[in-house]
Amino acid sequence: MSFEIIKRNYDRGLWTKQMVSKAVEKGVITAKQYKEITGEIYKSKNK
Repeated sequence: MSFEIIKRNYDRGLWTKQMVSKAVEKGVITAKQYKEITGEIYKSKNK
């Protein structure tokens, strides 16, 4: 899984914001990349 694949799947409606968030939690993409994909700031669930 890569940033490009996640972005493409999100843009096509195959991934939700929650799924993209899980990719950040697992270290597949960064919080900055999350914002680039979804347009929103990543909010960690560990707060």
